[in-house]
Amino acid sequence: MVLTHTTNHTYNHPFPTVTLAFFLRYCSPQLNPFASHVLSTDTISTHIDPETGRLHTTRIHQKKTRLPPAVMKLLPSTLTGGTTDKSSYILETSVVDMREGWMTTESRNLNFVGVLSVVERQTYAIPKTKTLDNTEVETKVVFRSRLGERIRDRLGTHQHNQAQAAAAIAPVQQEGGWFARLGARGIQRSIESLASTKTQDQLGKSREGMRIILERLRQSGIIGVLELRKLARERAMEAAS
Repeated sequence: MVLTHTTNHTYNHPFPTVTLAFFLRYCSPQLNPFASHVLSTDTISTHIDPETGRLHTTRIHQKKTRLPPAVMKLLPSTLTGGTTDKSSYILETSVVDMREGWMTTESRNLNFVGVLSVVERQTYAIPKTKTLDNTEVETKVVFRSRLGERIRDRLGTHQHNQAQAAAAIAPVQQEGGWFARLGARGIQRSIESLASTKTQDQLGKSREGMRIILERLRQSGIIGVLELRKLARERAMEAAS
């Protein structure tokens, strides 16, 4: 089972400024208070295609656990390790074409993929009306939980059907009974639905974080924002020492 969530949004800022804000959105919680869950960001590779002039960038973000707490509680401790205090890694790739006025991005989780795969794709572009002061963005998030498939494979189709039939007659208290009662598809739907609800909330916070960065760029310019970023890093290093 696959669940897809799509949203559209318009930033009242020019395309070059929005693309810059995208790359700066995780640079510091002092610049973007909605980025406090991001523990670190590293650039793996970046290059400009000599033929197209497009900028290709690959980054990896370390964040506090990607799985929503409700999903973690839904799963048995044998799968989560008995704790929700985990960090996860997100692989982000992007392509920017400044001449044509578009940027595509893709982010996917590298942890917990056996439980839940979350792939977020975004397209930023100058509006078709050529309104240069605005930038349109479409966000599509695809959720897929393979946990139910793994359970079904592990039990075998016949055994799984027997377990479901037994669960419909009498309650089962053990962990295996919990899986049987809910069923493989029920587990998938529950995890994907909870993740989708959490992601909708996160998308709102992400847009708000972008708005704050964009306003800082409008008021202070790129030099001012970079100075604030430098000061924030220096303060963080002093606090750590």
